Amino acid sequence: MLEVRGLTKFYKNKKAVNNASFTIKKGEVTLLLGPNGAGKSTTIKSISGLLDFTGTVHIDDLPNTSIEAKKIFSYVSEIPYPFEYLTVKEHLEFMARSYGIKNNEPEMEHYLELFDLADKKHKLGRELSKGMAQKLSIICGIIVNPKYIMFDEPLIGLDPKAIRNCKKEFVNLRDNEVGVLISTHIIDTLDDIWDNVIILQNGVVKLQNSKEEFEQAYKGSTLEEIFFQITEGVSE
Repeated sequence: MLEVRGLTKFYKNKKAVNNASFTIKKGEVTLLLGPNGAGKSTTIKSISGLLDFTGTVHIDDLPNTSIEAKKIFSYVSEIPYPFEYLTVKEHLEFMARSYGIKNNEPEMEHYLELFDLADKKHKLGRELSKGMAQKLSIICGIIVNPKYIMFDEPLIGLDPKAIRNCKKEFVNLRDNEVGVLISTHIIDTLDDIWDNVIILQNGVVKLQNSKEEFEQAYKGSTLEEIFFQITEGVSE
């Protein structure tokens, strides 16, 4: 289990995340929703160990900044940053070696085919379009076989086919007992695959429900409708 307790992050005098607490379980897809500036990216970067914060984050009872914890989770940034002088395939090989994974050539080829990068595997990182770099970033996050994986706006910049395949991979990760956290603005696209939802507003957790709890509490309403009710006080 990934446990966040009292996560608070300041930028100068502004509180970007205010005492956020929630859990991410293996074998479940959790959506992290909120308007721009709600603290979603800050929350994910804090969990990933990229930002200092107050509070605690444990991943399978391990401190999130420990080497042992970093071995079992991965993070896919909203903005991909490929290495300029590594090819697409070398990115995957580098990630596999970094996590001590061997003999995964068939898996690499599978994901390159799935995301239409097989014919781009010898392209350098600096030669990739935004969409190609995003797909490469997603594959790099998956290829290390994490127990938990966090995506920050993973569908932005993807073509419809890639979005469809990405959704299938979210489900596949869940079916393989991986804990999946997805920060997104594209609510309706993921409405059929989520198990839990967290809604942030002004850095505060305003809602945390399982799908069953949500459906019981908001009968007849869509997740998008409740999102706008909570964040804007109105229904769209």
